[in-house]
Amino acid sequence: MSDPAQTPLIRLRGVTRVYGEGSAEVQALRGVDLDIAAGEFVAIMGPSGSGKSTAMNIIGCLDSPSAGAYLFRGVAVHRLDRDQRALLRRAHLGFVFQGFNLLARTSAQENVELPLLYRGESAAARHQAARAALAAVGLAGREGHTPSELSGGQQQRVAIARALVTNPTVLLADEPTGNLDTQRGREIMELLAGLNRDRGITVLMVTHEPDMAAYARRVVRFVDGLIESDHVQAALVPNPAPAPAKEPA
Repeated sequence: MSDPAQTPLIRLRGVTRVYGEGSAEVQALRGVDLDIAAGEFVAIMGPSGSGKSTAMNIIGCLDSPSAGAYLFRGVAVHRLDRDQRALLRRAHLGFVFQGFNLLARTSAQENVELPLLYRGESAAARHQAARAALAAVGLAGREGHTPSELSGGQQQRVAIARALVTNPTVLLADEPTGNLDTQRGREIMELLAGLNRDRGITVLMVTHEPDMAAYARRVVRFVDGLIESDHVQAALVPNPAPAPAKEPA
């Protein structure tokens, strides 16, 4: 039996994804192998059509592989049905998108509470958790503001708080700085790096911006449906070195 401590949080083996049939067939992924350990911050890069977003959608249980295996904490996700994948997504995964995806006429707090509403949490529990999540992203005091009353960077912070409110194991960020200027983008990246460092949340981020990928500890590059390179780098916001083991008394 394998040691659970050595089992990757996320494992893809021989994953392919094919769309269409016959002359319209497109192979988005062509047999991808990828392991991601708990607590990593991974940037996924590649040109348009390289398969990076398809891989992210499969990991996020928004899509299923045509062939191959996807395991999450050793569970064979590729064998789960739609409802089971939805439960896994709800329990373990948080999502941040380029377009924020906030409800326009709804306050920051109400936007953040939505995932808990779907879970059936009580109003008191929702309010407390949403306020804590907004405070964690630096928006204490802005709970009653609607998206139109917030800057782009603040709106993305609300979206991150919404992803955090369920205490996810993995945060999946798809071009999270794509609609922001450079300074606001750096602020969002520092926030994501801090959540990874301080809370141990595993962060997977699709980006086409090398400046943003520099915040990650590892960069995986896709080309033509395959992983072209996978390397560890010195992150712009480094994780603290682990404390040295104490000598036995």
